[in-house]
Amino acid sequence: MHLKRTFGAALVGLSLSAGAAYAQDIGIAVAGPMTGQLANIGDQFKQGAEAAVKAINEKGGVLGRQLKLSIEDDVCDPKQAVSVANRIVANGIKFIDGHACSGSSIPASAVYAESGALMMSPASSNPVLTDDAAKKGWPTIMRLYTRDDAQGAFIGPWIAETYKGKNVVVLHDKSAYGQGVADAVKATMNAGGLTEVLYEGINAGEKDYSALVTKLKELKADVVYFGGYHPEAGLILRQSAEQNFKYQLIMPDSIASPEFWQIAGPAGEGTLFVFPSDPQAKPEAKEAVEKIKAGGFVPEGFTLFSYATIQAFAQGIERAGTDDPMKVAEALKDGKPISTVVGDVVFDEKGDLKNASYDINQWHDGKYAPIKQ
Repeated sequence: MHLKRTFGAALVGLSLSAGAAYAQDIGIAVAGPMTGQLANIGDQFKQGAEAAVKAINEKGGVLGRQLKLSIEDDVCDPKQAVSVANRIVANGIKFIDGHACSGSSIPASAVYAESGALMMSPASSNPVLTDDAAKKGWPTIMRLYTRDDAQGAFIGPWIAETYKGKNVVVLHDKSAYGQGVADAVKATMNAGGLTEVLYEGINAGEKDYSALVTKLKELKADVVYFGGYHPEAGLILRQSAEQNFKYQLIMPDSIASPEFWQIAGPAGEGTLFVFPSDPQAKPEAKEAVEKIKAGGFVPEGFTLFSYATIQAFAQGIERAGTDDPMKVAEALKDGKPISTVVGDVVFDEKGDLKNASYDINQWHDGKYAPIKQ
């Protein structure tokens, strides 16, 4: 009997030790399009998060605990995003680096808010994400990225001034992201005195946009602003070139990827797009960029914003002294800067970034860089 009790006690002790070791990990889910047409964005999320977790864990982790990543694929589909969100919270994960597409982030945010998990998107720009969360009293829905209305306020007046008297077309892909940013740009462009000759939605995923190109030719479009993603943008440009029709394409931040040029080819020459001021050029990003590049990946697009999201979680937990998502969100919104690879960031009461800044970038010979304004 004595031996049995001792053996049983040993098993209990072993079990408790295993539980304590498991509790040392702070789980973070990276949620985005790991497959599908926008898988390049998911890869940027994954690469940035993995690099950040490695750097933080090598320095001792957070409150003496290690960060542990799980990767979830929502294919930028709203229904799959909700399924992914339910799986994440069922697994007890309290912190979510994602989602990417606004159409996924917005419905998924309800799942996280109701479970008390902290979601921070490093890419979703539709204002509805945080505006609705604020209205509904969901403090754990945040974003470490810029908003469409801020992007519109930046580029819309520039288009109005630069292309005064020109035939400007505004297109969108009918998604929460694409239409949201197109509407924001249209509004500020109109306020600047320039009215578009056509405002229209296209069907994403099509392969033949020749009818659209014909319409653009008939309108003698000088400039096309397209709220959408790189697969459609590249195809529209290629098919325009096939009809010997050239115009200035202006895009939002979605084409900061080599895949745009792979689809558009030389037809993409001169394409302009807006992106938050080059994070790779910031001194705070130097070490991270070098390490990510050494691993064979170029940290373009949303890579460093995903990295910064992990940093924000880590510093928020340290600041709050706990991994309670509500307290972490409160700590992140206390008005004090968070040090990240994209610079010091400060969150407002809605969980949005304050004082966002942008560059106008131009594609040239397969690469892009900011242009002088």
